[in-house]
Amino acid sequence: MTSSNDASGAAAGPYQAAGSLQGRTVLISGGSRGIGLAIALRAARDGANIVLMAKTGQPHARLEGTVYTAAEKIEAAGGQALPLVGDVRNDSDVAGAVGAAVDRFGGIDVVINNASAIDLSTTDDVDMKRYDLMQDINVRGTFLLSKMALPALRASDAGHILTLSPPLNLDPKWAGMHLAYTMAKYGMSLTTLGLAEELKADGVTVNSLWPCTLIDTAAIRNMPGGEKIVQGARSPEIMADAAHAVLTGANAVPAGGSRSGNFYTDEQVLSAAGVTDFSPYSLGAPEDQLVPDIFL
Repeated sequence: MTSSNDASGAAAGPYQAAGSLQGRTVLISGGSRGIGLAIALRAARDGANIVLMAKTGQPHARLEGTVYTAAEKIEAAGGQALPLVGDVRNDSDVAGAVGAAVDRFGGIDVVINNASAIDLSTTDDVDMKRYDLMQDINVRGTFLLSKMALPALRASDAGHILTLSPPLNLDPKWAGMHLAYTMAKYGMSLTTLGLAEELKADGVTVNSLWPCTLIDTAAIRNMPGGEKIVQGARSPEIMADAAHAVLTGANAVPAGGSRSGNFYTDEQVLSAAGVTDFSPYSLGAPEDQLVPDIFL
């Protein structure tokens, strides 16, 4: 693995930033580890204010890190951190996080809907508690956090909602493979599609971002055979760099000419930002042997 974080949160990668998030306030759900934390650290290196809302306040038996250890890393990387233990399924937690962000930093410039639950079971096999969990976190949580933050985002001169969800692909393959999860992720994507249209006149940009390949996360490593599976993955830093490029406007405007309502992939965004070699993000497997992510 050649792209990694040191103690300061600095990453060695091919992306050269053209813009900065210095002084911006970023509210992110589920950012205590994995892709969410990588995105937070990348913004922190610019000097951003990061508000982390995540459920993990106490150490987890199988998952590394808490919202407080994440905050320590963010501050070591150069940002300011506000760690909040909260659940996107809880209305009062979300309202409290939005209020705390505004009270501490004077507003919110960016909302990143990162919190998500996954279960790839078929319809016969999926437990309805898991179905409800995915709907509550993925769809309702994304909608709720975006909704609650709208007044603050409208007040920003660069309000942006970025949701980690896939392009809306109506090929029956994806619904047929894991209908419950597909509906939950596409619900997040529909939120992007709808809010981008609804907020056209408000100066708030709304986009989604999705990886082209499997990303190395604790959730994958905890799966049966996960340690082997992630050898065909890329590091979370590719999503962090891609999110940074989207949020700073370094990505090329797609056909149609709008910076809002897009479903970007990490490779698309970073290619537009000048990256030609993605191998530094790999955990070791050749590029042609990486595991493609779903929905693409």
